[in-house]
Order: sequence, then C-alpha cells, then structure tokens
Amino acid sequence: MNITSFSLILFGVLLNAAAQLLLKAGTTRIGAFDFSIENIVPIGLKVATQWPIIAGLGCYAVSVVVWILALSRVPVSVAYPMLSIGYVVNAFAAYYLFGESLTAQKLLGIGFILIGIYLVARSSPAV
Repeated sequence: MNITSFSLILFGVLLNAAAQLLLKAGTTRIGAFDFSIENIVPIGLKVATQWPIIAGLGCYAVSVVVWILALSRVPVSVAYPMLSIGYVVNAFAAYYLFGESLTAQKLLGIGFILIGIYLVARSSPAV
C-alpha cells in the first residue's frame, strides 16, 4: 500500500473516530434519555442543536467522501479492516476525554487489533 492510499484510509478512519467522539460529547451534554412518542420533538431539538453532534455528523459526511477516494485505490478486503484503527484511537481518546476505563484486557485487545492491522496492510500489493 502506498503512502497516498494509506493516508486516505487513515484520514477517513480519524474522521470517523472524531465523529464518534463528538457524538459522545454531544450526548453527554444532553444526558440519558428515553425514546417515546411524547419526547421525539423535544429530544430531537436538543440533539439537533448540540454543536458537537452537528460537527460529528459533518465529520461523517466528509469521511464518506474520503473513504470513497480510498476505496478507488485499495481493495475493500484491505481497506475495511483498517477501520479497526478507529477502535484504538477511540479507546485512548475516550480514556483522556471522558475518563473511560482502559483496562489491561482492553489494552491486550488493542494490541491484537494493531497486529491484525499490520498483517492486513502488509498483505496488500502496492496500488
């Protein structure tokens, strides 16, 4: 895989990870809520007016464009597993930003993910 292809994949993955973190930040501001007929409009308005949620959705939109560019250069059997980089990024970001736990078991899982990413990336011919 060449540097351009890897950069597109990584940028797409990071945009996707940023979207998840922004959505979490927005929902944290709103708090836990239940879906019901009575609160569709009030909750919908709260969700629609949270800047982190709007920014997260924007990140998703841009990530789709970047992902299409990446898929034009890399086989999907290689590109799609690279999305796992997002799990690694989000685990560490959630630890620092939201105080989520990062246990030894999670770290071991992250290690396996990184090994898998490396093996899949190495299996791809240069495109």
